[in-house]
Amino acid sequence: MIHRRTLLATPLLACLARPAQASAPAAAKLSAQDQTDLTRVEGYLNGMKAITARFLQVAPDGAVSQGNAWLQRPGNMRFEYDKPAPYLMVAGFGSFVFYDSELNQTTSIPLRTTPLSILLAEKVELKGDVTVTNIDRQPGVLQVTMVRSSSPEDGSLTLVFADQPLALRQWVVTDGQHQETTVSLYDIEPGGPFPARMFEFHDPRLQDNRQN
Repeated sequence: MIHRRTLLATPLLACLARPAQASAPAAAKLSAQDQTDLTRVEGYLNGMKAITARFLQVAPDGAVSQGNAWLQRPGNMRFEYDKPAPYLMVAGFGSFVFYDSELNQTTSIPLRTTPLSILLAEKVELKGDVTVTNIDRQPGVLQVTMVRSSSPEDGSLTLVFADQPLALRQWVVTDGQHQETTVSLYDIEPGGPFPARMFEFHDPRLQDNRQN
């Protein structure tokens, strides 16, 4: 039996149990409009140095959770989940850590193995190391799906933007088993620079022991 929290954590950590092999993704055939929009997206993301936001997350099994988020490029993110959800997610110093206080379980993987590393890169370039697999437009919305070119088995990242003006509103992480975790952002504010300690994971169990 797979625990609900396992389903929640897996896509966030970009599918820890990778498939042995995944076929290379098909790159989208980019029109002139696509190229223009990708240039706009790159410029927007590279200009987004640090933000705070509220988030709403929908896990593959439909479980919904909320909390506070901090994002600081390059390489840093922190998700503090509202209670009763017992989770903390921290990306920083090259690692991606998911902590479940109820299970007393910590899972850590290299940040470079997650699709979210594309968003947190020092310089976002949607070519070369990144393959854009789809671009979709709806009235007022631009959606771009991408994978790491060398490791599509890590999963895909879809960024959803409000358009005119461009603003990041949501991302979807899809793992190798096609399970999706959706994170929507709201109450977004520019911020930073944030203290480096925000993006360090300190096991609360060890802190509690030191205080007792």
